[in-house]
Amino acid sequence: FPDLETNSDLNSDDFEYEDEAKLVIFPDHYEISLPNIEELPALVTIACDAFLSAKSPYRKQDPDFWEEELQASKHAKALVQLDNGVRIPPSGWKCSKCDLRENLWLNLTDGSVLCGKWFFDGCGGNGHAMEHYKETGYPLAVKLGTITPDGADVYSFDEEEPVLDPHIAKHLAHFGIDMLQMQVAENGLRDNDLKPRISEWEVIQESGVKLKPMYGPGYTGMKNLGNSCYLNAVMQAIFSIPEFQRAYVGNLPRIFDYSPLDPTQDFNTQMAKLGHGLLSGQYSKPPMKSELIEQVMKEEHKRQHNGISPQMFKAFISKGHPEFSSNRQQDAQEFFLHLINLVERNPVGSENPSDVFRFLVEERTQCCQSRKVRYTERVDYIMQLPIAMEAATNKDELIAYELKRREAEAARRPPPELVRAKIPFSACLQAFAEPTNVEDFWSSALQAKSAGVKTSRFASFPEYLVVQIKKFTFGLDWVPKKLDVSVDMPDFLDISHLRARGLQPGEEELPDIAPPIVIPDDPKALFSSLLENPNIDESSVMQLAEMGFPLEACRKAVYYTGNLGAEVAFNWIIAHMEEPDFAEPLVIPTFGEGASSAAAAFGAVGLDNQPPEEMVAIIISMGFQRNLAVQALKSTNNNLERALDWIFSHPELEKESEPGLDMMNMENSANANILAETGPQGPRIKDGSGRYELFGFISHMGTSTMSGHYVCHLRKEGRWVIYNDLRVCASERPPKDLGYIYFYHRIPS
Repeated sequence: FPDLETNSDLNSDDFEYEDEAKLVIFPDHYEISLPNIEELPALVTIACDAFLSAKSPYRKQDPDFWEEELQASKHAKALVQLDNGVRIPPSGWKCSKCDLRENLWLNLTDGSVLCGKWFFDGCGGNGHAMEHYKETGYPLAVKLGTITPDGADVYSFDEEEPVLDPHIAKHLAHFGIDMLQMQVAENGLRDNDLKPRISEWEVIQESGVKLKPMYGPGYTGMKNLGNSCYLNAVMQAIFSIPEFQRAYVGNLPRIFDYSPLDPTQDFNTQMAKLGHGLLSGQYSKPPMKSELIEQVMKEEHKRQHNGISPQMFKAFISKGHPEFSSNRQQDAQEFFLHLINLVERNPVGSENPSDVFRFLVEERTQCCQSRKVRYTERVDYIMQLPIAMEAATNKDELIAYELKRREAEAARRPPPELVRAKIPFSACLQAFAEPTNVEDFWSSALQAKSAGVKTSRFASFPEYLVVQIKKFTFGLDWVPKKLDVSVDMPDFLDISHLRARGLQPGEEELPDIAPPIVIPDDPKALFSSLLENPNIDESSVMQLAEMGFPLEACRKAVYYTGNLGAEVAFNWIIAHMEEPDFAEPLVIPTFGEGASSAAAAFGAVGLDNQPPEEMVAIIISMGFQRNLAVQALKSTNNNLERALDWIFSHPELEKESEPGLDMMNMENSANANILAETGPQGPRIKDGSGRYELFGFISHMGTSTMSGHYVCHLRKEGRWVIYNDLRVCASERPPKDLGYIYFYHRIPS
């Protein structure tokens, strides 16, 4: 009988075991040893054989995932170290070639501090450590931040693998590093770097405070499978919501009874199994008093087998996804949207639990010159709040801190005590409500390009409001960075003033007129130039990338949706994020390629013989209407070159198109890919008041979404609880001001 994977180590060398299989018949607990072809029906025998021969998610993992015993490097014993006077400070490191401050490696020959590039620990960099080895031949490097009295992470460039350095203490002492004074935190950051109650690592994890473990239903931890804390944090928050509990755990018998022949590939089965593990209490039991006494008497600590390992769930939910299927750290917000997408596509029962997150956004676009407006609606699941840095209440302290930090960096001294920007929540809410400029706006009232502004309001309020603080952004060099700020998030939130009002008296709507199409002398040459030099709206790309999506996926989304804006491109991302090449670089089809190759480049034609949406978007981006693009592609077997010729040979059809309706159809078409319950009446929503109460938040520690650690805090039974992977404890100081994603529940009217 398949059970939840618990946090036990069956691969330990301390055990010798042999496999024995039995078929157990309940409720009499009658056992039959396997194999047994004489007593069992043929179908039962086949089922047992299939079960025994199936590979578990553990065995399906990449062989590189399993840790191997490290070997001593051949260079360690006779390593040459230059007497160049280099001394490594206890903190404040950065790559000497690119100023990167993470994934840094100390070369043990000359003391150079350089960045790595996707080494065995999955961290990213620009590869300057490897370049230095190729230039100098200096073979060994140690990763800064991993040095403890017990050792450190050492990599051999010559041997191309992680190695042991039996003389690491001597080699580090050459550069002034005393191993006995170094401690490393569970997250990989040295204790020397952490200042009491200042570092977000300590504050968010409530380090230095004795936390009381919590046990029982709803207090079950989840094992970190290797940078899977983003999944653990999101799933703990999801299964604290009654609608998800009822949909999956409440319907568990029915889901299991009607599960397919291979339940490992069924979303609802895996959700029900995970939910049962978290909520049943079977995997969160306090140690027996006798066990505690025995441990104290023997002065030993036996590892508790509490908590569950979501190995099978992660294997299924990340299958085919280029990011979530890896062992690298991911963005919790991106995973939340990925999960909602799967919930939408796999309805369970009469109600879809994801309905509680869905809301409608009304966007009002205004031409600044004519003052005319256009109102549109779109679906969303997250309220994204910008950080109003200019509204910081401690600007003088921040300026003084920055001056001290630069002085310490220049003098190679430890940095000063951190000063974090304090941002009022009201300022972030005001920034969300303010109008934003519309890039490259074409006014249908003026029949020309003009200045335009856009404001967003709630056309409906969801049952559960998810608020994301947009901490992740990009620098001028496109390097992702995180804003280390403190936002005073309220326990009670009222956004009723952000309710959409629709077209107001005295407002005049923009006419439904599309930009004029200028027919060039050589349309094929224009088409070729568009394909070879695609015009991609980089501002839309930036908006999507700030949400945490891979940069190349954002570029494809904007390109394939014809630069119609970040909202339409966002819908494309949701609909395509499970494709294997989702994060691969954009490949532009060449002009004149055959219909079959063109269709293959964009995705197969649908069962309803509709052309691939991406091919339609390319023609739309040239100024043609959607219905004309679809008709042209259908008439030419989805050949881009012939479709363009067909359009220019049928100019009379252009006059029959309805541009305003056409734009709406495209947005609705994209939204339909993620809405399971969208009909003529529109998407299902649970509208109500705009007053909410905070019940949970997910926090991120680290400098970017590609690294760091996630922790979840939830309010249960009148008190806050911290979920830090397997550790579930009563929270003493919930860091509500440092969260990344917040969960609010509507207050009943």
